[in-house]
Amino acid sequence: MSALGAVPLLTAGEGDAEAVRRRSTYDKRPVTVVDGKGACQVGWRAIVERLRGLRTRSRCVLVVECYPGVRVDEVKQAFIDSLGPILVVDARQAYRHPVEIEALCAPFLGDDPVFGRMNGISLADFFDPGRRASLRSRVEKATEGLVLVFGTGATLVAEADVMVYADMARWEIQQRQRRNEPTAIAVDDHGERPGIQYKRGFFVDWRAADRLKAQLLPTLDFLLDTNDVERPKMIDGEDFRRGLAATVARPFRVVPFFDPGPWGGQWMREVCDLPSEAPNYAWCFDCVPEENSLLLGFGNERVEVPALDLVLLHSRELLGEAVHARFGAEFPIRFDFLDTMGGGNLSLQVHPLTEYIQDRFGMHYTQDESYYLLDAEEGAGVYLGVREGIDREAMVRDLHRAQEGGFRFPDEQYVSRFPARKHDHFLIPAGTLHGSGKGSMVLEISATPYLFTFKLWDWDRLGLDGRPRPIHLDHGLASVQWDRTTAWVERELVNRIEPLASGPGWRAERTGLHEREFIETRRHWFTGTVPHDTGGGVNVLNLVEGDEAVVESPSGAFEPYVVHYAETFIIPAAVGVYTLRPSGPGAGECATIKAFVRIHP
Repeated sequence: MSALGAVPLLTAGEGDAEAVRRRSTYDKRPVTVVDGKGACQVGWRAIVERLRGLRTRSRCVLVVECYPGVRVDEVKQAFIDSLGPILVVDARQAYRHPVEIEALCAPFLGDDPVFGRMNGISLADFFDPGRRASLRSRVEKATEGLVLVFGTGATLVAEADVMVYADMARWEIQQRQRRNEPTAIAVDDHGERPGIQYKRGFFVDWRAADRLKAQLLPTLDFLLDTNDVERPKMIDGEDFRRGLAATVARPFRVVPFFDPGPWGGQWMREVCDLPSEAPNYAWCFDCVPEENSLLLGFGNERVEVPALDLVLLHSRELLGEAVHARFGAEFPIRFDFLDTMGGGNLSLQVHPLTEYIQDRFGMHYTQDESYYLLDAEEGAGVYLGVREGIDREAMVRDLHRAQEGGFRFPDEQYVSRFPARKHDHFLIPAGTLHGSGKGSMVLEISATPYLFTFKLWDWDRLGLDGRPRPIHLDHGLASVQWDRTTAWVERELVNRIEPLASGPGWRAERTGLHEREFIETRRHWFTGTVPHDTGGGVNVLNLVEGDEAVVESPSGAFEPYVVHYAETFIIPAAVGVYTLRPSGPGAGECATIKAFVRIHP
């Protein structure tokens, strides 16, 4: 057991918490260093000065395309004050009336507080054709001087001589929603509950904006990083694309984010050296490229861009041809942390089968997953499957009674619970009732349809906002596979570990996933150098044992890449052959868990 992996949780009066945090090596702001050649403008003054230097013609149309959530008026004012355009065109003036927008979105949003339906709405659908044509005409009639066109969908209003894309990470959008800032396209969602704002973004706004973004990334002239209100940053489009090309040619990490929850624990606070203000840390998204961001390093500056930009622009190099053929420009593997060490049980939940998620929500694949135990307290357990011989109708009645209130669902009567220990692996194909119990530190390895978790029972507790957390009994009960009983689960889903291969200083094991799942996992234990090959598909790994390891290219195709305990890292399909070995002072035995998409001939 590694020194850091063995760090115990500290309670009041025990040990020196600050000393533990000083030992943390978990990198919360990983950077892909591009080089020192790219120029990064920091602050509005430097940004507008760079743009002013492009005024070589008598007429110039500057189009600033804004991702939903960007503070459009702030961008507008900064450019107007310093550039003095002769004409300012706000793309929002061409949107349809909010009543029309709501009618457009209603079939896909519905009235459920969490779930909607995937759809093909484009940004063009938000525009009134007549108003859009009128704005285009105004731009075309301006025969000289600087014309500024800005807003979400601005590139649909005017042809750009210079195009700036004002981008923003999904996590920052969520922070703005939690501060009750408006983030929706064409409707006023100011003051709306953050969960409702997120739902609209997830099912409508972000999808539409991403479709347009995919078209613009290859040609944008400048990328504007708007994540930090106080320090906006801008880089040339060529430097932006060079940074993404460098990222996809080597191992890399996305920027993780951490969030408290009603069941959250304390393990991540110590191991990942997190601030003490939050009551707990329940979640960490450590590899969800649609949600996470990338840091590109140019000299001393760090430019933050959505990791999704890499998926959209370099999907084949990142995913591999076979994975791309199946999933398109979507990253299908998700790694995240679920921390209940010193916390409570996760809800009892289930994910839909593929046909259900296709029919009800328009998703083409579902959330098969697994729990890999990074750590566990004495007595920890995982809820998985139903008990043998239960009265199914009685369980359904009791779940309904619990939802109505005043009745505690007798989980011990209906749900199987298995002991959980460090390095156990529990497989959870869709349709399996499950939930991590308290006292566990779970690395969740799953497919990536994001939202589609149906809670059946949440232990009579409220969310951190003081509201009851949504329960979805109808969806959940329609999804539970009742034949996945204790004996079947123990045989099929608990620690299905098989030795595979070995070499000097290493051994490999297959740890899952279930045959119904498209993700495969391998665990490698090593004191020497382990050979790996992406096999034409993206690999996602986490260092689950050992303080530090280094990823290397036998051919020198990339610089050695150091990873630390509990860090998730991505090996693009294009990398091909690579190796891993322990590194750092006192290097001992290490272990990684690796996930990849099964590619059948």
